[in-house]
Formats: sequence, C-alpha cells, structure tokens
Amino acid sequence: MASNNNNNVKIHEHTKVFPPSSTQKTTTPLTYFDIFWLRFHPVERVFFYALPNSHSHPSFFFKKLVPILKSSLSLTLKDFLPLAGNIVWPLESQEPIIQYTPNDGVSLIIAESDVDFNHVIENSPHDASLSRCFVPHLESTNSFASIISVQITLFPESGFSIGISTHHAALDGKSSTMFIKAWAYLCNKTIETEELPTLLPELKPLLDREIIKDNGLGDKFTKNWTEIITMMFPNEKGNERSLKILPFEPKLEDYVRSTFKLTREDLNKIKQMVLSKWELLDTNELTSKPPTLSSFVLTCAYSLVCLAKAIHGVEKEKEKFGFAFTVDCRARLEPPLPNNYFGNCVWGHLVDTKPLDYINEDGVFLVAKCIHEKIKMINEKGVLDGVSDMFDKFASLASEKLEMMGVAGSNRFGVYEIDFGWGRPTKVEIVSADRGLTIALAESKDGKGGIEVGLVLNNHVMNLFRTLFVEGLCIN
Repeated sequence: MASNNNNNVKIHEHTKVFPPSSTQKTTTPLTYFDIFWLRFHPVERVFFYALPNSHSHPSFFFKKLVPILKSSLSLTLKDFLPLAGNIVWPLESQEPIIQYTPNDGVSLIIAESDVDFNHVIENSPHDASLSRCFVPHLESTNSFASIISVQITLFPESGFSIGISTHHAALDGKSSTMFIKAWAYLCNKTIETEELPTLLPELKPLLDREIIKDNGLGDKFTKNWTEIITMMFPNEKGNERSLKILPFEPKLEDYVRSTFKLTREDLNKIKQMVLSKWELLDTNELTSKPPTLSSFVLTCAYSLVCLAKAIHGVEKEKEKFGFAFTVDCRARLEPPLPNNYFGNCVWGHLVDTKPLDYINEDGVFLVAKCIHEKIKMINEKGVLDGVSDMFDKFASLASEKLEMMGVAGSNRFGVYEIDFGWGRPTKVEIVSADRGLTIALAESKDGKGGIEVGLVLNNHVMNLFRTLFVEGLCIN
C-alpha cells in the first residue's frame, strides 16, 4: 500500500479498467471546438458520497462496492470507447486525433483517506490543497495525452469519493457529466440485476464528430494556439506538436476553498436590485429593460463583483477585470446538433464590460447588463459570431494587464442527481477551479432552484469576499 504525495491518502491499488473485450482500433478526429482546448489543464471534479457505517467499513468497501464500481465502469466504456484511448498526433496528420487500441484502458486509483469526511464536505473555507488529494493526475507527454482518469477514495466509517480528471480537448462539461451519469446508471443496474444492462437513449453518446463542419477553423485554431502558447509559455517555442498539458499550476499556498449558496430568494433580491437600477441608470432607448434575468446572469454578476472588490480590497493595484464564459453550441449550430453529441461543443465569449465596472458602486447592475446583452447578441447573431478575431481580443486583453475571470460548471448539469446506488452526493466540487480565477457553478443540492458557487482564493481575499457576499444579500 503506497502513499500518494499527500499524507492523508493511502493508495491501495493503481490499475487500468478496460472496456469489455474490444479488438477494434478506432480513431476519432478532433473538431475546431476540441482543438481550442488541446493543451488546457484538465477539468477535475470530485463527488463525495456519505455511507451508512456498514457500507463504509473497509471490508464492505473493498469487497463489494469497489468491484461493482469497476465492473460498471468497464461496461460504460463499451459505449464511450474513445475515453479509454489517447490523444495522439500522427506524423502524417496536420491535426491530432483520438485513438483507441485494444490494449488501452482508463487509469483507476483505489485509495483510503484518514481525513475527517465532514470537514472535507463543509462549505466553509478549508485548505485548498485538501480536495486535490481526491482527484487523480491525468497523464500527458509530448507524444500522447490520456483522456480520463478516476480515483475512488474511502473515508472509513463515513463515505467515499469519486474523483475524475478529464481532458478538455476530448469532452466538455456536458459530455463529462453525461459519462458520469451513464456510469452511475449502469452501476445501479448492476446492483439490481444479474443481466447485462443497456443505457437509456439519452445517456447513449453520439460519437460522430464528422457532423461538425470545419469551415477551415481547425487549421486556424491550431496556428492561433501555437502563437498564444509561445506568448504565454516562451519555453514551448519549437514544441508546437507537443500534447503535454501546459503548466497551469493550482494556487494552493495560503489559498482556501469555499462554497457559497444563492437561494431562489437571494436570486430574486439581486434581480429586483438590478432591474430597479436599470430603470434609473440606463438612458439608452435602444436597450429596453428586460422583463426578467436568468439565474446564470444574476449569479455571475453578483459573484464576480464581490470577487473583484475582494481582490481589489486586498491588493489595491489590481483594479481592472474582465470576464469570459463558454456557451453550449449544440442547439445553436446550423443545423443544430443532437443533445447527446459527445465531445466539445462550447465556445468562449468575452463580455463587453469596462475594466473598472467590477469595482464600481453599481457593479452588479453594470456587469449583469453586459452579460445579458452578450447572451442576447449570441442568440441574434449566432454563437460563432466574431470567432475569427477571438484570439486577437484575448491577446490585446493580456497586454492590458486585466485580471481575467471565468466560470466552470453549470447549474443545469444536475450533478447532485448522480446516484451510483448508495444515495446522492453530499458535495460536488470542481477542484480545477484552483488553476485560474474561476467561479464554479452547480445547482443547489436541495433542489429548490438555488445555485452553489465554489471558489479558491487567497485567505485574506476569501475573508473579504465572504463579508461582501453575505452583506450584499442583506438588502431589504
């Protein structure tokens, strides 16, 4: 039994899980949506599940629970075969591809932790590095990159966690959630019956990437990526065909991880505040006040303004901020893609705020208005409007020394519904939020229409953020 790099976790087994006997080599092309994320850091999520004492005893966990999770994972890979393969870049190819060969499988770690389970799942701030113990490393080298890796960790007498690292060039958040839901569904069926279960139609992935028409964007993105990588990571020059994930290192020292909740009532308060200011401050007759605002707009505007003001409050020299978010393009392409299209189908959009809007007294209104108008423009002009100058915009923002903020996850993924047969999760975290200035979203686990916001921040910044976040909701 080996220890990983953290004393809190002991590794019992490091193995590979293979799809049920498959002898067929398969290749899957990468689309321009995939190429954009080629060397981006993995998306790392962890699902924590409480268990009754009898089920969280090591003997039950290792003899019953782990074998069921393993066999159902193998069964799931039958329908999600590319996930067991690797991203490779053949010499004769202009672009990388996903390749599965019969010896390929998914890395799986079985571990045990002596950390207090209740401490790990609480929303209040705790050491940012703690959650990192429960997600596995995703292997990548110059010549190949793994697509997913999994870690199952027992917390004796308390529960277990499933940590999953996914390569963003192979699948987006919607697709990775679909895979985990498919695994959970088959795991439940494996517990219930001896017969080999099959997936529900909505959980069966559409793996055909040829249905996305390239329009020459793949070549352009590969070239643009090369330029941006050279600018951000000068040591990578001359290494343009490398598949090694770039070192977007997590921020851990003096950083804490925390989760905040916005209830349905909180969101209504923010909405009323924004719409009342819209009437007072927006004198442009061409942009009328909307009848309502989405939960996404309200959550982002409120959280981002609290975040920018907290950073500025602690580090006075940081006062310019920007925000970019990704949009699911499946229903927005011509022709639209089916909902079960599996891969990447998200595109990033910059919000047209002014750099000082986020620390403005009326910041929540200003930012909400800009996000709302950006979404309206996307709906009117198309989701790929402005694609060709996207990289130039990012480059110019980088030169302006803006603190760029982003968003991960979604309140529409339904992560708190994912039950492997022993109950729903007590906590879901996007661990990779610590690799950037990112707010991580999920639906509220009570199912009442609220939203969870996860953050990883410097200790002092988190303290101020919490004060601003809580006090801002105390409006009458």
